[in-house]
Amino acid sequence: MPTSFEKRRAELGDRLRRLRVDAGYETGKDFAKAIGWNAPKVSKIENGRQTVGDDDLDAWVAAVGGPPELAAQLREQLVEVRDAHASWKDKVREGHRARQEESIAREARALRIRAVDLRIVSGLLQTPEYARHTLLAHARIHGGGQDITEAVRARMQRQQILYEPGRTIELLTSEAALRYPNAPREVMIGQVHKLLALLGTPNIRFGIIPADVVVPYPVTSDFWVVDDVAMVETPEGEHIASDVDPYHEVADLLWTVAAEGDAARAVLLRVLDSLTRAAPPG
Repeated sequence: MPTSFEKRRAELGDRLRRLRVDAGYETGKDFAKAIGWNAPKVSKIENGRQTVGDDDLDAWVAAVGGPPELAAQLREQLVEVRDAHASWKDKVREGHRARQEESIAREARALRIRAVDLRIVSGLLQTPEYARHTLLAHARIHGGGQDITEAVRARMQRQQILYEPGRTIELLTSEAALRYPNAPREVMIGQVHKLLALLGTPNIRFGIIPADVVVPYPVTSDFWVVDDVAMVETPEGEHIASDVDPYHEVADLLWTVAAEGDAARAVLLRVLDSLTRAAPPG
């Protein structure tokens, strides 16, 4: 089932499409040419895959010859779209399990998942112990620490899609995420072992950016692209991007310097050796 945010964004997009058709623009391509946009942008907004911006909304209303009352109504609807996403914080305060279950539903119907997690191991690759430490860290800032055990269980359930055919999954992390861990050394050793075991899994493209390469783009926030929805994580919370294309472009750039296959194995073994040598004698 779509989330409340996705449903409201789709409803707004459909209303804008009907306004475009009623104004005499038979195709989105014709409308895009008249308004000075590219055709994919019109299509994404109308199909609920991109959130229309304030300036874009003004331009749309002007192009269809809408009165001020229409602009006000559409702005109210856009506020509802944003409010639906803002409720993420409230959900998290009530507990993290529901947020994980929302991800299960979204990812289960996805055909393509691209995760760029340069500061943390992707949730689809985490061990239960690593996931617990990660979720507890979030709870210290956002609240919702009362159901961490259930949230970890749900996060592990999410990982079942790694073994289901029919979708493309690309998971990119960095050596830095393992060198500057958010969990104790013994947890990190187990996490690296899991990453090593997952190398070569069918349907999964796993990459790790070595610590000594020049990164082609300065990524300031980790992000996911699930089909045509881009989700960006910051200390403030998770945000839905208004335009998914730049995130695909950044992901493509980062993959050009990522180690894959045997090269990724070499990076992981290097990290594992460092963690093992640093461990106190048993």
